[in-house]
Amino acid sequence: MLPKRILLVEDEQHIAKGIIFNLEHESYHVVHEETARAALAQLRQNHFDLVILDRMLPDSPDGLEVCAQIRALDAQIPILMLTAMGREQDKIDGLQYGADDYLTKPFNLSELLLRVSGMLRRAQWYRTRPTGESFPLGEWQINLSTGETSNNSAMFILTELELRMLRLFIEHQGEILSRSFLLKAAWGLAPDTETRTLDNFIVRLRKYFEPDPTRPIHFVTMRGKGYVFRG
Repeated sequence: MLPKRILLVEDEQHIAKGIIFNLEHESYHVVHEETARAALAQLRQNHFDLVILDRMLPDSPDGLEVCAQIRALDAQIPILMLTAMGREQDKIDGLQYGADDYLTKPFNLSELLLRVSGMLRRAQWYRTRPTGESFPLGEWQINLSTGETSNNSAMFILTELELRMLRLFIEHQGEILSRSFLLKAAWGLAPDTETRTLDNFIVRLRKYFEPDPTRPIHFVTMRGKGYVFRG
């Protein structure tokens, strides 16, 4: 089996060297770039299984736009944003621009490796798992294998994590899914993790599929219990 290919976008050499050493020790193939321009060129020319993206780069002081450009090139590649910007709003912004996970500096290398292996494992599982070809939701038709979503006049592609979340809801349609269940099933996080990540992804799904996101009929909040999906 060929090693998983990881694109590391990090301009701080001492940080990059440590990450590369540890990733290669885990048998990953790592390509390192220091600028957004070089990273985007790599993604246009080569296949990667995961991107680790520093949010602050020499040619892109705020990497949110870089994240969005990566997502435009590949709707499903897992993106781990790595940054010193650790406010709650910074994390929300990163996720809204397409990141699948967000790790703040300084970070523990063991945690980084665990997140990388978890993201790669889940991405592979969801991409190879048999699913029905299409699922209707309101005016949209969703390909549950590719994430391609379309109606009579528009088309977009769900990210790997958005598609994973949607599949969870579809598989448990009509059931109340607790926050702890969703955190564990989608992110592999401990059930008691305090994070707004889940809520932000629910907001994204509502924005895509609800006729009126302020009055959801598909992704419904059950106060104090979790969420329920009604197709």
